[in-house]
Amino acid sequence: MKTLADFALDADQQMIRESAEAFLAENCSSEAVRRAMESELGYDPALWRRIGAELGWCATAIPERHGGLGLSWIELTLLMERMGQRLLCSPYLATVCLAASALLEAGGEAGQARYLPAIADGGLTATLALADRGVEWKPEALSCRATARDGGFVLDGAFRHVPDGAHAQLLLVPAWLDGELALFALDGDTAGVRRREHANIDRTRRVAEIRVEGAAVPADALLARGPAVAVGLARAAALAAIALAAEQLGGAQQCLDLTLTYTAERVQFGRTVNSFQAVKHRCAEMMVRIEAARSAVYGAARVASAGADTGALLLEAACVKAFASEAFYFCAQEAIQLHGGVGFTWEYDPQLYFKRAQAGSQWLGSIDGMRERAAAALLDHGADHGARNMEEQHA
Repeated sequence: MKTLADFALDADQQMIRESAEAFLAENCSSEAVRRAMESELGYDPALWRRIGAELGWCATAIPERHGGLGLSWIELTLLMERMGQRLLCSPYLATVCLAASALLEAGGEAGQARYLPAIADGGLTATLALADRGVEWKPEALSCRATARDGGFVLDGAFRHVPDGAHAQLLLVPAWLDGELALFALDGDTAGVRRREHANIDRTRRVAEIRVEGAAVPADALLARGPAVAVGLARAAALAAIALAAEQLGGAQQCLDLTLTYTAERVQFGRTVNSFQAVKHRCAEMMVRIEAARSAVYGAARVASAGADTGALLLEAACVKAFASEAFYFCAQEAIQLHGGVGFTWEYDPQLYFKRAQAGSQWLGSIDGMRERAAAALLDHGADHGARNMEEQHA
């Protein structure tokens, strides 16, 4: 059983959290978020350069041999929580949490050496196209095909709901090659690649449809092939889900903070709204859900940092993604309700958090889908554990 001490941060981690809070408070105001939402890229490139080159956030969990800081998923989780709290518009989740994880887990040493240093210093944005249907990694549903031709390969397929897919400089694309799963790296401007942003309720995070139609790529675009690719991409998706859960935790916390501030100022029937017992109860329920999600998020981050086996990692990711998604969605709903009539107006921020909560609850697996996945993983784990016990008893 985990205790509170298990989740204590050391001095360096405290410094990372505090510096991230200070930087984002200064540079990621509500007005800055709204400007980024309306921009062509969907984020502020100058701010992104500072995050990568000045602060080194992109290098957090990338190994030192590839130009990174070699820190753990706990430090990355601290950053993601603060980004979620401020609704930072950036390609960080797609580039660092998803694409870099895919390179580390499934990209092979050559692909890592080629792309990770540029990601680490913030000079390269990237994304991973996970699925042509749905929003989660299911290799059996993948329809993209690669064919060997003229010393290289030709790819044909389509992917939807690709985060930052319209503008990422590097596209990581899984495809079937001679009956094996393979991972390819494509430049965003490769001939035959068509990218189009599609409607998304959450304008703080852009998603796109990517069509790869007869795209010819050189031989070195193939990063890896074989059974290990499916396992590696499943692990990368799980790591990204843990990072997304941390972001959702930060969003839930901000929903509570906004609500506490508003209800302390809003006067109704001659008294501040926060003096009513019913309002106190609802805020207390928000806090309970947030703290439960916080324990789940940092527990999952520790599992990821420890290099857990694939089964344990996927189980932890499914549990924490469902937990954090539900907490964020609940807190965003309550924030709107407790703000009264202004809660869903454009001038106030709760509606932005609600939209991100809605979109995020589906990406990489819905709440119900993640619960089903966790249940199946627990049953498999129980069966494996029982079989091992029987083997030990009869040894």
